[in-house]
Amino acid sequence: MATAPVAHAETAGSSHAQTDGASCAEGWQADILASGLGGLENLEPDGVGGFYLSGIVKGVLYHVDSTGEVTTLLSGLDNPAGLRLVGDDLYFLTGDGTAFTGTGTLRRYNVTTGAVTTLLPGLVQPNGLLLLPDGDLLISHLSIPFPVGMSRYRPSTGEFTPHWSNTPYPNGIALTADQTAIYTENDFTSQVLRIPLDAPMDATVVAGVHDGLFPGLDDMVATHAGQLYLAGDTSGRVYSMDPATGATCAIATGWQMSSPMLPNGPTSVRIARDGQGWALYVTSIDGNLRRLRPPPGVDLTPVLADADVQG
Repeated sequence: MATAPVAHAETAGSSHAQTDGASCAEGWQADILASGLGGLENLEPDGVGGFYLSGIVKGVLYHVDSTGEVTTLLSGLDNPAGLRLVGDDLYFLTGDGTAFTGTGTLRRYNVTTGAVTTLLPGLVQPNGLLLLPDGDLLISHLSIPFPVGMSRYRPSTGEFTPHWSNTPYPNGIALTADQTAIYTENDFTSQVLRIPLDAPMDATVVAGVHDGLFPGLDDMVATHAGQLYLAGDTSGRVYSMDPATGATCAIATGWQMSSPMLPNGPTSVRIARDGQGWALYVTSIDGNLRRLRPPPGVDLTPVLADADVQG
């Protein structure tokens, strides 16, 4: 399946306020790069100007190339979620938000051959996926109603560590700027947590996002400068947070659907190349892939580049 590319501008706001829920979107430019894809859950840059997307509603994996052309790679999947590309291998999760009895999987899709391998069966509601500098993968388990925490998988050996961290209801995961810890959130309390990689049971609260009753914090990404960007899948916003101070504001607003069903807003945010610079790319339940270009002076250099990852 292919859809025609779409690229049109959206407004991103006008206030400089630096409080939770307030807009600090002046200067950010939003464009829609692809649309009509059904509810999207996650995205991963392909390294050559395109992206892999997980379509959680339609049960598909997409590829969007640098021109905006969309190709369906896999279909018939059970609620696909987190994505991470390592060389020619796209790791992806299925079973997000379905049975709490453990029907989820971690799989590997070879982007050259199209071969699919199931690496881990029996996962409980796997959601977020993060590649660590040593090549390991972290998996967050949203696991409603029974908390499972986070697990860790080593592709090079197949070693699997369930309950690597016991933080309840984690969703998005991002590496800290010094690469010694990760950020995640408690999805129900809307609190962002910091978890040391060498002490995964010692989570501390960095900040809370107070934006309405339930902002629905979803996926996140951090920059080398230390800033954190988060998707709000019920508030319809993308947030910027300074983990050092907890100061939080919205760099994009109004991206939720009119449907009363939740979630209905942005689900994932990633940093990828935009010409000679960097931009944020965002998936949403409304079926759009968007690009957020920063105003002058905002450094979006990502924490982890491909060269920083061990094989």
